[in-house]
Amino acid sequence: MRVLGIETSCDETGVALFDTERGLTADALHSQVAMHAEYGGVVPELASRDHTRRLLPLIQRVLDDAGLTRSQLDAIAYTAGPGLVGALMVGASTAHGLARALDIPVLGVHHMEGHLLAPMLEDAPPAFPFVALLVSGGHTQLVEVAGLGRYRLLGESVDDAAGEAFDKAAKMLDLDYPGGPALARLAEAGDPTRLRFPRPMTDRPGLDFSFSGLKTHTLTAIRRLEAEGALNEQARADVARAFEDAVVDTLAIKCRRALEATGLKRLVVAGGVSANVRLRERLEREAVKRGAEVHYPRGRFCTDNGAMIAYVGAQRLLAGEHDEAGRMQAVPRWPMETLTPPDTEGR
Repeated sequence: MRVLGIETSCDETGVALFDTERGLTADALHSQVAMHAEYGGVVPELASRDHTRRLLPLIQRVLDDAGLTRSQLDAIAYTAGPGLVGALMVGASTAHGLARALDIPVLGVHHMEGHLLAPMLEDAPPAFPFVALLVSGGHTQLVEVAGLGRYRLLGESVDDAAGEAFDKAAKMLDLDYPGGPALARLAEAGDPTRLRFPRPMTDRPGLDFSFSGLKTHTLTAIRRLEAEGALNEQARADVARAFEDAVVDTLAIKCRRALEATGLKRLVVAGGVSANVRLRERLEREAVKRGAEVHYPRGRFCTDNGAMIAYVGAQRLLAGEHDEAGRMQAVPRWPMETLTPPDTEGR
């Protein structure tokens, strides 16, 4: 089965082609970062318009790269949610229109299930079961994964996601958008011993996260340094390092607890923050200590992309799932724990 995957949940237009026999055969991505940078964050209306402008040319590019025509597609998968409703509608309407024209099945896919299973696209994919840390701008969750659609939520952020906290801390330091990667770059020059920020919710049992207090602590530290006339470039780097270390330590501690609680030895880390170098290094060290494995998607599949949507769509389409005719899906809020294993009778 040749499945075209379409991702338009936020500020990246992703398209890919997944062949269930040959694997990923082509993928393309357009990022809107430069467009939104002027505003310091994603502008939903601009995001939707840009998806509309970019999507069909990207689909044609992927087909050309794969050496296929539209008539050779067997199915289409698209991101149905969660995400910005206008952006989701662009992908959903395009997918349904194209599928109707070609008379092939179409399926709406959960965005976070795509991230969760993105490491399956690698040469050495993780085997089920495993613990997954989904860490991005909109989500921070620990999930026990027994198989496709068999998910148990272990813990999640009770306020800001880790990626959101990175972006807000970056704004406090007057860093350019997108803030997370900019803060990580600044932190490379920071002194790890000068400042120590709290590791939120690690002094109590449980697997939930909270990063709002860490943001407040960061702002307080910056204002104190300003009042002392000491907020120079080195001090800004020291704050960035203290903030990054606090987030990384918190995530690592919770991952260790999740592995202990489940008795599993495999950890999957996915989502935009999974590209953070210091987080990967810390989790690798923890894994070695515990005789565990850590799996990540390759760098370009950490952020939103069409490949993960094509892959998940292919697995569910093979099991007989598909959208009902004329019922496209655009679900801005969609808890992942509501997902179920593939229904062989379709939907």
